[in-house]
Amino acid sequence: MPDAIATPGNASLARLPKALAQVNALVLGKTHAVRLAFACLLAGGHLLLEDIPGVGKTTLAHALAHTCGLAYQRVQFTSDLTPTDIIGVGIYEREHGQFRFHPGPLFTELLLADEINRGTPKVQSALLEAMAESQVSVEGETRALPAVFTVIATQNPLDLAGTHPLPDSQLDRFLMRLSLGYPDAAAERALLAGEDRRALLRELPARLAASDLLALRQQARAVNTSAAVLDYLQALLAATRDHAEIRVGLSPRAGLAVLAAARAWALLAGRDHVMPEDVQAVFAAVAAHRLQPLRNSSRESLAAALLAEVSVRA
Repeated sequence: MPDAIATPGNASLARLPKALAQVNALVLGKTHAVRLAFACLLAGGHLLLEDIPGVGKTTLAHALAHTCGLAYQRVQFTSDLTPTDIIGVGIYEREHGQFRFHPGPLFTELLLADEINRGTPKVQSALLEAMAESQVSVEGETRALPAVFTVIATQNPLDLAGTHPLPDSQLDRFLMRLSLGYPDAAAERALLAGEDRRALLRELPARLAASDLLALRQQARAVNTSAAVLDYLQALLAATRDHAEIRVGLSPRAGLAVLAAARAWALLAGRDHVMPEDVQAVFAAVAAHRLQPLRNSSRESLAAALLAEVSVRA
């Protein structure tokens, strides 16, 4: 798929190819996953990276933060983490004779929630309002989060000891769930022979700014969607609700999530309209973690089967 097309006067869009290239130069051999991660950011969604340790989940999150010029905080989720540890707390200041709110790491532009499934359900639920509304209620007062507030969470699906699996309501707050997987031989060789990724991260320049991200999100929302593409998306949604292997089909909110991601994918390709191929490119990342298999079927395999079964009508 071609890089984003720079149009006259569109500086934010013109900078996107360099931003993509910079992250791909750090997270080697994962161009599709990196592009999906950018689509997630442009769609204004949150991202869940689910994979084994050591394949680059945290590196990808840090690379996105540095490249997009976002202020970020990292929180290591553990069993003893409390909601106030991430939201903040009011502390009484004797010299002023009143309580003053001290914001926690949640008040940032990009929050890396590392090993989120090691946090207790109480801590996980503390993120719900923030992820859904970009605000939190603390001590009876509603406090707004930054305009580009984004959560990138990681978890290891194999190490289940001492973990609290995310409930469906929390999973639904993530626009996408991605797995990076092992690098191919060429990418792994480049990693082994190259510089340490942490050292390279410190040298990354910002290719975008928070203002660029806001402008790009506005452009993504304006990408045109034809009736034919909406028909195709509705057919996919309907197929999930009438599938023998799926307990509960995709909700209308899930359909809106697929549409937002497809618009962002089209913008990354430099188009002002969505094509069926855009829906197909993002469907598994957006829909798989929202599907509830009846048996032991893989959610990803169900998403792939749906794409194969539902045809695109002219």
